[in-house]
Amino acid sequence: MKAIVVTDEAAGRAGMTLVDRPDPDVAMLADLAGANYGDVVVEVHASGFTWDELSWPSTWVDRRGRDRTPSIPGHEVAGVVTALSYGAAGLSVGQRVFGLTDWTRDGTLAEYAIVEARNLAPLPGDVDFTTGAGLVMAGLTSWQGLFVHGRLEAGQSVLVHGAAGAVGSMVAQLAREAGAYVVGTGREADRATAHDFGVQEFVDLENDALEDVGSVDLVFDVFGGDIGSRSAGLVRAGGTLVTIAGPPETRPADGLAVDFVVEADRAQLGEIVQRVRDGRVRTNIGTVASLDDAVAAFNPTERKKGKTIIRVRP
Repeated sequence: MKAIVVTDEAAGRAGMTLVDRPDPDVAMLADLAGANYGDVVVEVHASGFTWDELSWPSTWVDRRGRDRTPSIPGHEVAGVVTALSYGAAGLSVGQRVFGLTDWTRDGTLAEYAIVEARNLAPLPGDVDFTTGAGLVMAGLTSWQGLFVHGRLEAGQSVLVHGAAGAVGSMVAQLAREAGAYVVGTGREADRATAHDFGVQEFVDLENDALEDVGSVDLVFDVFGGDIGSRSAGLVRAGGTLVTIAGPPETRPADGLAVDFVVEADRAQLGEIVQRVRDGRVRTNIGTVASLDDAVAAFNPTERKKGKTIIRVRP
């Protein structure tokens, strides 16, 4: 099979290479020591890549800390199940699926991937593979930040940083759909996009005063640093600062601060994809490229908007 591999953390995305690797099969499932129970082989149709995953230790070492390069990056997948191992419950050969793969295994920028069945959800036939792959990371991160860690309720207010980005735009849509008042941030060039995805107010972080937002019930932070620290002061009593940018340097004076790592969840994926089918939310996909063009797509010469998705099969 064709696959994108990385071998050198220092090289970053420029160090990605398209190579030939052996196709995974049922025999390979049996050879995965301690990890074969409940696995499936997925024929990858579309794949996503998170911009900073080459800085994650799990890209370079396995769960025991052993070097696992050359490794295949990408953890968002939409495709078709081609083989099952013992214990792969809830799925069948030939089924369309989408989901989030294990951090410490080879990923989805390849023609085939081995995935734990529990990390995958059925992908309805009226949702295309590109949309499915674009939903996974953004959808699960947004859902868990808003409803699991942020405990968002109707009538509350949410400040969404990076509201025009892949995650921020999904946060804005889910929060608005849940009955929240949504304030988004970003660059002035992102204002129209943020409003298009449901933001009711927009703050230009380069020219507007963030503190003018006033107090909110929930801050969803994707930046960290100075923006994250200043945002802590905007959380009203009993509110929550949720961040995916690592442990916050500053915490709300009378509220919670939660930093989290997104987890695979079949039920949550089902909730999210149903909202896509109903027209309540949509993906923010900017670039769609082939596997042959993936290296160039992940090393653009100019700033790109939206999520980059690799369409592995036409």
